[in-house]
Amino acid sequence: MRILHTMLRVGNLQRSIDFYTQVLGMQLLRTSENPEYKYSLAFLGFDGGNPGQAEIELTYNWGVEQYELGTAYGHIALGVPDAYAACDKIRAAGGTITREAGPVKGGTTVIAFVTDPDGYKIELIQRADTGAGQGLR
Repeated sequence: MRILHTMLRVGNLQRSIDFYTQVLGMQLLRTSENPEYKYSLAFLGFDGGNPGQAEIELTYNWGVEQYELGTAYGHIALGVPDAYAACDKIRAAGGTITREAGPVKGGTTVIAFVTDPDGYKIELIQRADTGAGQGLR
């Protein structure tokens, strides 16, 4: 077994696609429309949809512009080669950094947090093994 994707409900599909592609460097892999049930989907990922990597599914339920995130949801984590440089790139692209890059409390791993347009948190974890082809290089 492996994780295929994580689904996030979004209030404006194009705004979210723009954030994940232009700010985080993901690729739009595929989209679909379901007029009968009034929803649209967009799947995003890295490396052109490498089957070894999980994707993000953005779901837009037609006419719903906002969701309550709840208290159980945490965040999505992305490995980046340099969290400091990733924050600079995200900020320059108009993204919102909610925790600047630096060591995690009580440890040495460098992390940062960014928030997407719908309020979802994305953790950036600095990892030397983050390969080429990833966003936020």
